[in-house]
Amino acid sequence: MPEGHTLHRLALDHQKALAGEVVRVSSPQGRFEDAAQLDGEVIEAVEAVGKHLFYRFESGAIVHVHLGLFGRFRKHRQPAPAPRGQVRLRLQTEQACFDLSGPTACELFDPHEYTTLRARLGPDLLHPDASRAEAWKRVKKSRRALGALLLDQSVMSGVGNVYRAEGLFAAGLHPEIRGVDLESRDFTRLWKVLVGMLHDGVRDRRIITVKHFDQAEGRAVRRQRTWVYKQRVCLRCGDAIRVWELGLRTMYACETCQRR
Repeated sequence: MPEGHTLHRLALDHQKALAGEVVRVSSPQGRFEDAAQLDGEVIEAVEAVGKHLFYRFESGAIVHVHLGLFGRFRKHRQPAPAPRGQVRLRLQTEQACFDLSGPTACELFDPHEYTTLRARLGPDLLHPDASRAEAWKRVKKSRRALGALLLDQSVMSGVGNVYRAEGLFAAGLHPEIRGVDLESRDFTRLWKVLVGMLHDGVRDRRIITVKHFDQAEGRAVRRQRTWVYKQRVCLRCGDAIRVWELGLRTMYACETCQRR
């Protein structure tokens, strides 16, 4: 499932291409039945919150997109080719075309529905006004493991399985520390680490938490893009990585570098 940096990158790209433009809206697959009523409207803004995208139209309508596990956008220059596969939503201007396929959600919201969803989400670490204090309050009152809390989008938004493993490692925190047992200074360190990693992801358009590059090829060495995620040994100390299920997802940690 895409993590928060991917959604914010999409929002930036779509804002640049679509905002202020008259947009032709269609659903080649036919499953987004509200496409016709939006066709020919101007998109005013595109916003990412956590793992959600919102397209604001001049009429006040809002299209909500959640990519889930299989959703993806394809971008085409005009003239765009015929839709390929099961395209749920096609957004077109004179210059660009974006095809959405396989999303978990693609639906029309009114302002109340938007506000209700936003209220269910924790602070988005990529938003400049994200409240660390609010996220800390939600973490500190929970007896759940920190590794599980990081994936709970009602606690904080945008962190997925890769960033939780890498963030906890970089902050030196064990995933099974309970929220109630965490110290404020440790949470502050974790928050700053995650914010930095997510911003790097937006800039780089991919997750690279180990800044090591193969100079000959000018690209990140794949096995060295992460410290512990999907690694067999820790790239810092060389000890074996522990792999287990936590929060319904596979957790990776170095129990030498991440002590309880």
